[in-house]
Amino acid sequence: MPKVVFSIDQSKPMSEQDVPGHNRWHPDVPPVATVRPGDEFRVECRDWTDCQVGNNDSANDVRDIDLTKVHMLSGPFAVEGAEPGDLLIVDILDIGAIPYPEQLGAVPGQGWGYTGVFARANGGGFLTDYFPDAYKAIWDFHGIHATSRHIPGVRHTGITHPGLFATAPSAELLTSWNRREQALIDTDPQRVPPLANPPDPNNAVTGTATGEVAQRIAREGARTVPPREHGGNQDIKNLTRGSRIFFPVFVKGANFSLGDLHYSQGDGEITFCGAIEMGGFIDLHVDLIKGGMAKYGVSTNPIFMPGNVEPRYCQFLSFVGISVDHDTDTNHYLDATVAYRRACLNAVEYLKTWGYTGEQAYLLLGSAPIEGRISGIVDIPNACCTLYLPTEIFDFDVRPTAEGPAKKDRGQCAVTS
Repeated sequence: MPKVVFSIDQSKPMSEQDVPGHNRWHPDVPPVATVRPGDEFRVECRDWTDCQVGNNDSANDVRDIDLTKVHMLSGPFAVEGAEPGDLLIVDILDIGAIPYPEQLGAVPGQGWGYTGVFARANGGGFLTDYFPDAYKAIWDFHGIHATSRHIPGVRHTGITHPGLFATAPSAELLTSWNRREQALIDTDPQRVPPLANPPDPNNAVTGTATGEVAQRIAREGARTVPPREHGGNQDIKNLTRGSRIFFPVFVKGANFSLGDLHYSQGDGEITFCGAIEMGGFIDLHVDLIKGGMAKYGVSTNPIFMPGNVEPRYCQFLSFVGISVDHDTDTNHYLDATVAYRRACLNAVEYLKTWGYTGEQAYLLLGSAPIEGRISGIVDIPNACCTLYLPTEIFDFDVRPTAEGPAKKDRGQCAVTS
């Protein structure tokens, strides 16, 4: 096992760790450790919500999640010799749930994880207009497979990955984020859910910073919800074992952080808490390409080489969506978001014919290793997106036949009281 450079006591919140991580992006968050190019090491992670969700049959905890606390990140880690303009190379060597001796317990990652649909009033999700309330599914881990008492008849292989991974922003980049996101908010300041999340000092965890520095980080720090130029919350399911990421470096040392580990996820993580969320560990190797940003034209976002570890599903049922809002019979011009939303809704309606509730189907599409694709964005006026659902994850034949679907009572996910 590589040397552990950041450890977590899963019985304590992040702010009470011997060396706390952070939940805001800011160049002044102090590094918790320094590594050298060529080093291999292990980082332990806490569940992204700081373990606000329990292994139970109520979605009240998802409904009541305090989003000012997220995401709980491990780091930052300084890389010796890294300077602005370099590319930081990070290889994911291994990743998993919380290992022995804390393998089973009450914390996400201790033998189980969860998928949640967020209520519209608390962040919502991709289909929040159709599912405005909070729902939840608990998944039990069986090695590389997951099953859920809340979505029976399904067993699928996970693609474990970090949902959130990034280098620190420069002061100038942070200012740009806050300015442009506030301008977006100002276009519709009363919208629910909001168009963006501005800085909020409430529940800010600022790492090992103290005094005025900690106060400034809390006051100015960008929230971790969206992906940005440095990486961030990209939620890429194939960023797993064997992946190599090339991160732009904006500050001395690079100061990269990570967290939000997922046991599995579908493309798009459509419920917002769509992956199977957990705490756990990740083993990494780092290196540098000096001046790499200019050499390779990487001026805004990371590039990466996906790992070659993934489920070998070979049969899929694919659902098509076009950029037409069928609820209002409105055509949108080459809108891939509308098209993918319709593909998701078409999949939900299909799964309902087999006895799943819409909420169960929605949770499944967020957590199972579905594949989402932009299939056409040139044939005006309709973009075309597709959703590939692996049929082998079901313990019954889910494909259409002349006999029709064998509809049965498949229970319900966890709901709110």
